[in-house]
Formats: sequence, structure tokens, C-alpha cells
Amino acid sequence: MPSIKLPDGKVLEVASSATVADVAATIGPRLAKAAVAGKVNGQLVDLRTPVQDGDTVEIVTLKADDPDALHVLRHSAAHVMAQAICELFPDTQLVYGPPVDDGFYYDIDLDRPLTPEDFPAIEARMAEIVQADRPFTRLTMNRDEGLEKVRAEGSRYKIDNAERANGDLSFYVTETESGPDFEDLCRGPHLPSTGKIGAFKLMQVSGAYYRGDQDDKQLQRVYGTAWPTRKDLAAYLQRLEEARKRDHRKIGQELNLFVIDAQVGSGLVLWKPRGAVLRRELEQLMSHELRQAGYENVYTPHIGRLSLYRASGHFPYYKESQFPAMFESDRAALLNELWEAAVARGEGPEMTAEERAVLDKIERNCPALHQDLTAETGRRYAEHGPAEPNIKLLRGLLEQADGYLLRPMNCPHHIRIYTSEPRSYRDLPVRLAEFGTVYRQEQSGELSGLTRVRGFTQDDAHIFCRPDQLLDEVAGCVNLTRKVLDLLELRDYEVRVSLREPGSDKYVGSDENWVLAEQAVRSAVAASGMASTEAVGEAAFYGPKIDFVVRDCIGRQWQLGTVQVDYNLPERFDLSYIGSDNASHRPVMIHRAPFGSLERFVGILIEHFAGAFPLWLAPVQVVVASISQKSADYATSVRDRLAEAGLRVELDVTAEKIGPKKHAARRQKVPYILVVGEQEASQQSVNVNDRSGKMLVTEPVEAFLARCREEIANRSGACTEA
Repeated sequence: MPSIKLPDGKVLEVASSATVADVAATIGPRLAKAAVAGKVNGQLVDLRTPVQDGDTVEIVTLKADDPDALHVLRHSAAHVMAQAICELFPDTQLVYGPPVDDGFYYDIDLDRPLTPEDFPAIEARMAEIVQADRPFTRLTMNRDEGLEKVRAEGSRYKIDNAERANGDLSFYVTETESGPDFEDLCRGPHLPSTGKIGAFKLMQVSGAYYRGDQDDKQLQRVYGTAWPTRKDLAAYLQRLEEARKRDHRKIGQELNLFVIDAQVGSGLVLWKPRGAVLRRELEQLMSHELRQAGYENVYTPHIGRLSLYRASGHFPYYKESQFPAMFESDRAALLNELWEAAVARGEGPEMTAEERAVLDKIERNCPALHQDLTAETGRRYAEHGPAEPNIKLLRGLLEQADGYLLRPMNCPHHIRIYTSEPRSYRDLPVRLAEFGTVYRQEQSGELSGLTRVRGFTQDDAHIFCRPDQLLDEVAGCVNLTRKVLDLLELRDYEVRVSLREPGSDKYVGSDENWVLAEQAVRSAVAASGMASTEAVGEAAFYGPKIDFVVRDCIGRQWQLGTVQVDYNLPERFDLSYIGSDNASHRPVMIHRAPFGSLERFVGILIEHFAGAFPLWLAPVQVVVASISQKSADYATSVRDRLAEAGLRVELDVTAEKIGPKKHAARRQKVPYILVVGEQEASQQSVNVNDRSGKMLVTEPVEAFLARCREEIANRSGACTEA
């Protein structure tokens, strides 16, 4: 009989035809009843999936904190929503409907626009399908048979999806007593039946383009959410309401922190004076920690030669998210097009249509370059493709006519600083730090306030070290990130070790280097004592990384700090140092950014604190408000004393009553409001209120100052809201 292994290491014998459901039943009837899916050798599958001898099998049950369970639940809910929409609006063409964070969506092609007014009818039909508890059945066809089926059905979207899929095609059917009821091309997995969908709600509808192509017909994207129970759904909706209150775009406007101006450009942030205070305080915090850890600050330009980013691999690897390269001439731009087409083909024996099209363009628009390319070596290129001598010809021409690129990353610039002088083993580690601004051409529909922008500043640093220093340096980066998150009251986080996907062609470097780098990040995390998970396929293209995934005060998760180990860029740039043996050796490179993007980090902090920042970080720390004009002069002197001591303080001596003055300061989330009247003036004291409206104490100005100094020095203090 086949034997399978359970997550706890136990071995279980099962029948030769056993499925994941049979494994659950063998373990126990309660588990069999609760099971909704399984994981076989780490892959999420349906309960009806057969198991083989030697497989490792895990049973998935519906839990609100289990990502695998929620994935299957929401994928199934998307299927049910698609069925309901198709039944209510028969002209609907389905495109695709995946689960996403906190829910699911389905893109549809329907000439009639859907609105939230349609949601009750769709939800009612979904409820009927769920109540009917219809089984989900998977139908698998070989590729040719499956393609014939979808082509006969005639949906351009399903045909395209099927043609893009690898291997066999699968379809999911919801069954009734009289037979199949609704079918959809889908990889799955799904729940055993529709009745397992506990609670759901449609959330919104928006526009979307098929595969992001703005020249194609606009689709409608219908979003929903699904949870195991009504209680889970209610808790999620409560979190959403809290998130709306904390939306950093709304609070940023109310507190006058930043603006994104259409005339400047979408995704480009203008920091207003109060927002600049937040950013400066974070930069000063990080700069202090970097000095303590032995980093040296550098400054580098916002653009660089295209050849620099070709050498690093950032271009064309990140080409889709980069702004177009800038060329000094049409010749350079056309030559770049030809180079990219040739490299894309690789060592293929025949020239591609893309290459021929570029050559035709060159002949029409740049005869001199065409003449260079039709020299004897160039003619062989045109006739026979990129044999090594012909690629060398193109490379030589390319170096004569290089372009420039808005930098997508800072690391190539720091590498060139490292190479600017000889390095000895005694010089290492070299730690270079910069608040460096980089640029990404994000799609307009993906931009969101500060959290998704086109120009952002990283608290970037690169460490060049000897292999024997690597573990200590990675540990230092991890400890720095933990310290910074703790200071900012972001203490609920988990660590994710991001590794490459074996066999994938999206990574650079040798297998040997990847093994060394992955061993280093795993060892550093283990030495830190932090619990961690591993994410295969999430590594950077040049190396594995340690990501800090932070949970904010309302339960949302954000990927913030990162530490990356890189053996590959030192090799691509031929970096070296002279060792104690007087021979040349290759350093290892570490990329690290505890904040990640300052823009994104500030956006997350605004929402985490709901704008009620701790005293040391608050853009305005104190407001001094006079009760009447009789105490205005004293209020002014108090403001001057606090400002002289270094506090960020504002004065309100308007004729408004004290109640509205305090209310205005609370709306601005100012930590302390000092009320002064004739009595306080006579006693040289201040009446201290916090932003929640609570009166704390009446005390001398110097006593209040001493308390503020201590709170700021310790970066302590409760973040109470008004």
C-alpha cells in the first residue's frame, strides 16, 4: 500500500487509489468533515486530487487566518459570482477571476455597465447557488482537446487564456441533480461544494483593460470578499471602516503633509512643510543609526548611462517598469532597438521579424547607421543572425552611441564608487549609504497616494564585504531593521525569506552563488531567533532576501524592510579586493533598506498612527493657545521659549474662544495643547492638555520642557487620538 507523510512527520498507509479527501477521512471523521482542500508536496490542490506513494500531504480547513484556506474559498466565490452574473446578464463574456488580498474579482466584458445598485440582485443569486450546495467538479482535458473545446465556444478571452496556459487544460463545473449547471475554464483549486462558502459581499466595480492594454476594449472588474463565517466578514468590514478613517491620502490632506499635483505628474509627491518634517525626522533617525553602525554617506546622480544598467541587469530586466531611455540621437535610439531585438533572440539561427522590422526602420530613417550595419560583418549579421563576431559589432556600435536612464535602482552607482579606488581586505567591509531617489513607470491605475508612486526615495545602503564577514554583516542589517521598527512602534511583524524558483530563467548568476547566498540568509535568520517563512520565487533577480512583513494596528500587512545577499552583481561588475595573500578576491554585496521607500513608509505610518504621531515625530509638537487677549503676550513668550528649546510649536492668540482653539489643535493631532490665561501668566505656568482632550497638569514652563525633552530623547509617549 502507498505511504504518505503528514506535516508532523507521521507516515500513513492509504489505498492505492486514495485522494486527499481519503487521507483526511483516514486521519479522522471530524477532519474529513472540515476539510476543504489539501496541499500535496506544498502545492494547493482539490480534495479529489489523488495522492502517490511518498507524497507529503496536509489537510486544509476553513480558517480566517489561513491564507491557503482563504485562497480556495475566494477562488470558489469568484466562480459563483461569475455564474450569478452570467445568469442575470446572459450577454456576459467572462475573462478571468482570481483571488486577491482580502477578496476576489472577476473581469467581465458586458456592454451594460454594472453599478452597486446591481449588487443586491447578484448577491441574492449567489446566495441561492451557495444554499443549493452544488458540488465543484474538475474536468481535465489534454491541451489539444481543451483548445478545440474553448475555440468552439468562441470567447476570445478564454481562447487567449487557454493558449497561454501550459500543459493540460482544466474546467470547473458546478453540478445539479440534473447535470452540469455552470462551467468555467480554471486551474483551481476549488472547495468541495458551493455550500462551503461561508459569507461573502460584493464591494465595488471598476474599469480594467485586458492584460493592461489600453488600446483594447475596457472591461468591468467586479470585486468581492469572502470569509469562513459571518462573524469573520463583519470583523473585516469593521477593519475596512477603520482603514477608511485612517486613509493616509485623507489624513495627509487634513494635516497638510503632502500633495500630488496633476501639473507635476501622477505618482510624483510634493512634500509640504509639515510632511517634510516627518521625512526629515525619519532621515535623521536613520542617519544616526547608520553613523553608529559605521556607514558612510554618499550622493549619486538621478540618471546613469544605459550601459551601466545593462551591466547590472536592471535593463532590460526591469524594462516594463522603467521610464523610456533618453538618447542623444536617432542613431543611438535605433541601434538600441536593434541590440534589444538581437539579444532577445539569443542564439537562435534565424533573424526574427522584430529584428528585420528594426533594420527596415534603420534603412528608412538613418542611412549612415544602415551603411555601417551592411559592412561585411554586418551583412553576415543580417543574413545569418547574431553569431559572436556580429554581436561584437553591435556592441561596439552601441558603446559609441549610448543612452541614459532615470535610475530604477541605486546599486550600480554605489558599485562604481566601490570600484573608484583599490580595496584591500583591511578596508572591508565598505558600507555606503544614501537616501537615493529612484523612478518607476507604474501604471496609472496602480498609483495610490504615497504607497504606490513613480518617484520614491529609498534609505538605501550597500555593503561590500569579505565572505567571512557576510553572516555578521547580514545580522547587523537585520538587527538595525528590527531596532528601527521597534522605535516606530511597528513591533508586530514576521520575517519572510524570499528564495529563487528552481529552473526559472528570471534570475542571473550561477547555481553555486545562489546556494551560498541562500545559505547566508537562512543562517542569519536562524541566528536572530526570529520565526520565519520561506517564499520560493520571490527573490530579487540577483539574490535571495530577508523581507520584514509588518502588521499595522488594524491588522493589515505591509512589506517594509529588506536585506538582500548578492554574489552576482560583484561578478557582473568584476569587483575585487586584495586579500592577505596579495591575490585578488571577489567581495560579496549586501543590499539593505530598513524603511524601503520613504514615501511608502510615511504613508503606512500615517495610517498606523491615524496621524496622531508620537511627540518626537509630530510635525507640530505643541500649540500654545491664549484664553483671551489679556494673556496673548504671555502666550507669545511661552511659544518663544519652547521654540528656542527646539520644539516645533505654533501660537494661537486669535480672538476665538478657547474651546474652538483646542478643538482646532486636536483636529491637527497636535500632541500637546498649552492653555494660558491670566492665572497661568501670573504663575509663569502652563495648563497642559493632550490631543484626546484630557487636561493633564498645570506646571511651570521649564517642567513641561523637561518632560518633552525626555519624551523626545527616548522616542516614547502614547499616541492618543482626538
